[in-house]
This record gives sequence, structure tokens and C-alpha cells, in this order.
Amino acid sequence: MHVNYRLVPALQVDLWQPSSTFHIVEGTVTDVRVPQNTSRSLLPFLQQANIQYTILISDLQKAIENQTGLKSYRNRRSLPVYNYEVYHSLEEIQDWMHHLNKTHSDLVHMFSVGKSYEGRPLFVLKLGKRARPYKKAVWIDCGIHAREWIGPAFCQWFVKEALQTYQTDPAMRRMLTQLYFYIMPVFNVDGYHFSWTNDRFWRKTRSKNSRFPCHGVDANRNWKVKWCDEGASFHPCDDTYCGPYPESEPEVKAVAHFLRKHRKQIKAYLSFHAYAQMLLYPYSYKYETIPNFSCVESAAYNAVNALQSAYGVRYRYGPASSTLYVSSGSSMDWAYKNGIPYAFAFELRDTGHFGFLLPETLIKPTCTETMLAVKNITLHLLKKCH
Repeated sequence: MHVNYRLVPALQVDLWQPSSTFHIVEGTVTDVRVPQNTSRSLLPFLQQANIQYTILISDLQKAIENQTGLKSYRNRRSLPVYNYEVYHSLEEIQDWMHHLNKTHSDLVHMFSVGKSYEGRPLFVLKLGKRARPYKKAVWIDCGIHAREWIGPAFCQWFVKEALQTYQTDPAMRRMLTQLYFYIMPVFNVDGYHFSWTNDRFWRKTRSKNSRFPCHGVDANRNWKVKWCDEGASFHPCDDTYCGPYPESEPEVKAVAHFLRKHRKQIKAYLSFHAYAQMLLYPYSYKYETIPNFSCVESAAYNAVNALQSAYGVRYRYGPASSTLYVSSGSSMDWAYKNGIPYAFAFELRDTGHFGFLLPETLIKPTCTETMLAVKNITLHLLKKCH
């Protein structure tokens, strides 16, 4: 057994729940956030119990503050000079979307698919050349889990690359001419906002529960596909809480409605998460081979090779159930079960050292390599696969 520790200053004990019970499976690596004032007594205990440990981040609060930044630093992130190599708040991302909608009306159309639990609009960018009445489409969402900030950073990076290289890159021109891209930079808007203002490690939505004081539902366990089976929890206080019923979360319901309405047009569903460095495809909820396995597996193989060509970072790829873990009620499985033939979930950098606190210096390399994989999958769509 190996335990990784991120130490939290005494005043930041809200990140640590001493009353909660958790089980560490023998032979696994587990991340734990520990108040600094308890680490001196805890570390000797681990040594006596012969449990290996590594201190990954010695001052977690300082690492968090370095990402959210001081107000003077935040002001440098505003429009029109938008910095794609820093993390942006929800307000900044939505301002950026409005800006692109005004300045790139030939390629960008912004719309909302609904509202979140707290009433925020669920904005989507439709990207592509309006050349024909019907085109196939690709759906891309980021930030279904609030704390995975590298996801929204990639969605913004994808849009930037598309708009900046459309005139000069034949592959990108082909993509935007022959396909539409529906891009949702922040799926879980309430949770993402909360991760900036209250708890950097918040994962779920922010809906309230009438019987428990705990907020939120895991938006990637709330879909109507083997709902709340293995890998999901019925307990509202758990991070993998599946919700009171499928599509209970307005965010999930709104996106599911849009995808159902356009499922004949949408040929690929891509969802971006962190962290693990993996490219996953169905199924998540069972160990079974999908009918079009050879085409999907070929696309995944070529995508991870393209990704590796940038910086040598190797992603594992395969069915989510056997490559990562079994989980029910996921958006990827739902998309596939509802007729979208290519459904993928990316788990971006890293493999645990920084975890959800991936430094801003790694945004550019992470997004650059991921862009190669996404372009590869997209171009695969434009070919016939038998």
C-alpha cells in the first residue's frame, strides 16, 4: 500500500474531513489531504504500520492560491488579449464565449441548452463553416467534474486552435468545413464556480438534498444507463452520488435532451476529465466488447500515438471498465447507447503528482498533445471504417 499526502495548513481543515470513514485497498495508491498540524503525529504512525507514503505537496493551500491568483494578476487575464495558458473563472470563460460570438460570427454561434440548478446558463459554442444545411457533428464537453480545471482549459484551447489555424491548416479547414463542433467548455457551471470561490476540490453539482446537509450529485453518474449500479453511490454525501433519479440534475437533463434531439447528426461524443492519462471508450458499466470495437479501438490507438508524438507522453487506452474502473450512469456510455457511434472520455494529465492541481505551466503541453489526438479522432470520422 502507498499513500500520497498533500499537507493543508491548520486553518484550511475544511479540505479534510476527520469524521469521514474511508477504506484503502491493499496494494493501491491513495491520495489524502492532511492538516499540517496533524502530520507530525500521523507520519510516525504510518512508519510503524509499515505503510509507504510520499509527501507530494508540502503546502496545499499555497498551491491553490497560486492558481486562483491575486486580483491584480487576475485582471491580466481579461479580454481582448485572452491568455489560454492560465485557468479562468466561469465569468471569464463566459465573457470569452460572448466575445468570440461577436468577433467570429462566420464560424461561431453561441447558444444555451438550458439552466443549471442555481440558474446559470449552460452555454455551448457551435463551431464550423455554414456551408450546407446538414452536416455531421462532434460534441465536446469539459468540466463535468468541477475540480478538473484542465478540462475547461482544453475546451478553450480547442476553440482557439480552430479559429487561429482554419485558414492555414488544411486538416482543420476540412474539419470545420465538413463537420460542426458543439463545444461546452464548462458542463458543471455551479460546481466549477464553487471550486473557485469555496472548495478547490469540489467535484459534484450544487443541488440541495432535502434529507441530508450534503450538496450535489456526481454529474457523471446521473445518466440513464445502468443508473446507480456498480461504481456509483446512493448516499448523497459521497462523491459518486448518482442522484435521486436519472437526469435529476438540470445540467445532465439539458445536455441529454440536446444530444437526443441531434443524435442523428452527432457522430462523436468527447468528454474531458482529469487525471490519469487515459483515452477511454465504452463500456464503463460492464466488461463487454462494444459492437463496433474494431473501428473505435483503431481510432483510440491512432489518437494516443498522435498524442505521444508531441512530448512522448504515453496514454493508456481501452474500455473504461477494464482500463480505469467500472462505473454506471456515465455520459460516455449513455451517448454510445443512444446511437453516437464514437464515444470517448479523455483523462488528461497527470498521473497523480499534481493531480487536480496541474500547474498552469503544463496547460500548453497538455492541450497541444491532446489537440493532436482530437484532430486524429475527428479525421477518422471522415473516413469510412468497416
